[in-house]
Amino acid sequence: MGNFLKLIQNELMKIYCRLSTWVMYAILISLILVVGFFIKFIIEDPVNGRWQNDMEANISQYETIINKGDLPVTGLEHLQREKKINEYRLEHNIPPIETKSLSGFMLATENLISVVIMFTIIVAARIVAEEFKWGTIKLLLIRPVARAKILLSKYTATIIFAFIMLVVLFIFSISIGAFLFGGSTLKLPYLYYEAGGVVERNIVSHIVNLYSLKSVELLMMMTLSFMVSTVFRSSSLAIGLVLFLMFSSSQIVQILGRYEWVKYTLFANTNLIHYVEGTPIVSGMTMTFSIMMLVIYFIIFNLLSWVTFQKRDITS
Repeated sequence: MGNFLKLIQNELMKIYCRLSTWVMYAILISLILVVGFFIKFIIEDPVNGRWQNDMEANISQYETIINKGDLPVTGLEHLQREKKINEYRLEHNIPPIETKSLSGFMLATENLISVVIMFTIIVAARIVAEEFKWGTIKLLLIRPVARAKILLSKYTATIIFAFIMLVVLFIFSISIGAFLFGGSTLKLPYLYYEAGGVVERNIVSHIVNLYSLKSVELLMMMTLSFMVSTVFRSSSLAIGLVLFLMFSSSQIVQILGRYEWVKYTLFANTNLIHYVEGTPIVSGMTMTFSIMMLVIYFIIFNLLSWVTFQKRDITS
């Protein structure tokens, strides 16, 4: 166990000795500041006391679109959910969360988890492939440590890096948001549609839940990048391929959404937030089904990494 912890420590030192790692942190914190100042000073203030009128207009618009019946099933389900949430707001006098508030800012910066995913993909792609590229893998494998432990230490170090970046994003978001907007709006509930009805959830609990669901996508993208770099020993291929899939997969899945088989693909299941804030890609999909599919892909990716690393000839 002690040797394994030393391996993890060694991998973390390699990651954090890189200037590029600290540049990633600087970019992430800068983006949080940019979003904060943009919301604070660029976005116009909403008209006070008019949210009820906006909700009524939205409900009327949704009813018109729903009655036309031109949208696919998933689109209609989404509009019906939004309509019921707006009706619930009016009935219980719960205003929507304003963008110019700590809650609104936290919901906005949650989108920066995509940046964390992108940076983690880069680290995961480098951590194995560059050992082969520079020949330093030989220095690791001559140690009296099993190859499986070496590979696991690299994988664990990448997970730790991703977790630290998520913590940095959360802490800086809530700190900068509280400084710019105060914390009064944390008392407002977040509304979402679940099990046939509208549910109120504490906004902090909701944001933590979003981070948790996004972390599943982060883990899968990291594992995919780690697998590609281990199998092909190319960090550039892993970074390019996984980033391309990350940014284009949602559009591809949307286009293919009318086919039943698409629900078995990886990228139809990575965005679990659909089950909280929208509708699944294919009607009838459930979070349990998506989690089962992700577990299968997770096992396959890690098996491919492990088998390839175990059998690889380091002299090649």
